[in-house]
Amino acid sequence: MRQGLARTILAFLLPGGLIFLLALGFLRPHGLPLWCQQPVAALPYFVLGFGLIFGWYFSSTRMILSLISLALADVALILFPVSGNEPFYPASAFLVPINFLAFSILKETAIVTVRGAIRIIPILIQPILVMWLCKPEHQDLAVMLTMPYLPWLSTSWTPIPQAALLAFLVSLIMHLVRFAIGRDPMDGGATWALAAVFLAYHESQFGWQPTNFLSTAGLILFVTLVQSSYQRTYRDDLTGIAGRLAYEEATAQIGKHCAIAVLAIDQLKSYAGTHGKPVVEQILKLVAPKVQAACQGGRVFRVSGEELTLLFSNQSALEALAILDNVRKVIASTTLFLRGRDRVWEDSRGLKSPGSKDRELPITISIGVAEKSPEEASLSLVIKSAYRALYEAKTSGGNAVKRGSVTSEPVRRSYGRSGRVIASQS
Repeated sequence: MRQGLARTILAFLLPGGLIFLLALGFLRPHGLPLWCQQPVAALPYFVLGFGLIFGWYFSSTRMILSLISLALADVALILFPVSGNEPFYPASAFLVPINFLAFSILKETAIVTVRGAIRIIPILIQPILVMWLCKPEHQDLAVMLTMPYLPWLSTSWTPIPQAALLAFLVSLIMHLVRFAIGRDPMDGGATWALAAVFLAYHESQFGWQPTNFLSTAGLILFVTLVQSSYQRTYRDDLTGIAGRLAYEEATAQIGKHCAIAVLAIDQLKSYAGTHGKPVVEQILKLVAPKVQAACQGGRVFRVSGEELTLLFSNQSALEALAILDNVRKVIASTTLFLRGRDRVWEDSRGLKSPGSKDRELPITISIGVAEKSPEEASLSLVIKSAYRALYEAKTSGGNAVKRGSVTSEPVRRSYGRSGRVIASQS
């Protein structure tokens, strides 16, 4: 539990929080030496250019629309600074957090599609709407952005009106909740980006350039987009552990000596038939991180299906057995309950009492492990031996770890036209 919380906090702080703190330290007045001024001045163009290119490449309308929203906010702050007469400033401060929240809710799609192109229209309409509010006959509507809705709440510490402050607060909370649930780096990055945008609207109080902090917001989104794309490519969507591509790269770089184990949950097929696929997916989602945390010295992958593959570089099967047996004990001590038809929850510390309608879901695992040594033929033979050992563990009653022996496949002999014997392995 503590390890999971620590990983969540670390994932939230890096890289978005680090970039935000660096900007806070160096982008303040006189925070940078003179030789750094020109590179910093080029930062907005770098972020906008590369952000749009990568947003298009990764089919992220969220990235593209966020950058457009930040660019429009920058133009508003440059042309219409803090003023009590025109609604440009309060409208801009209100629209940016609302836009960020809307972008996080909308499903990602390519900008070149009809649906992606349609999403740009509301963003482009917003400057026209704000200019419409600036007309004298619409002042009654414009004043709604600046009026104090809570007279007892003092906002003397910020030039942002209460309506925009509420928009920032709601957007920040929603992004934090979404990150805590889904662990998407883009949601964590958007939280820090909103914090940078919030600072940009305090140019009059602190004397810094709002463009620099809006560029920081774009840079945070750009970096977290790359991080999110990496995770989608190398991580399994369901469990969050490494996926097939990461496994293929790991096995391609592995040395001549290693151990490979295949792990399966004993009750999974039974639960699939009784409770359905959603329950099975939730069990896998809960069990996989526990296996990863308990597998000291090994790497855990979900290559396909319901099994997990464990890779131990430069270790023998005998060395891996002790680790795997500890993994087995950890999972066997896990207490899962089914609430309703498809909600699986875990009583990690025995602090929650199951309800009268909650049903316990016993969980045990079987593991087969085999060793690849320099003398053995190929990695595929080791994997087949691990699967055979897994089958033996399951047929013996489950909740066991079995070690398989790697045997070379039979050699076929055939005669070529020259009469020479040709040996080949199947």
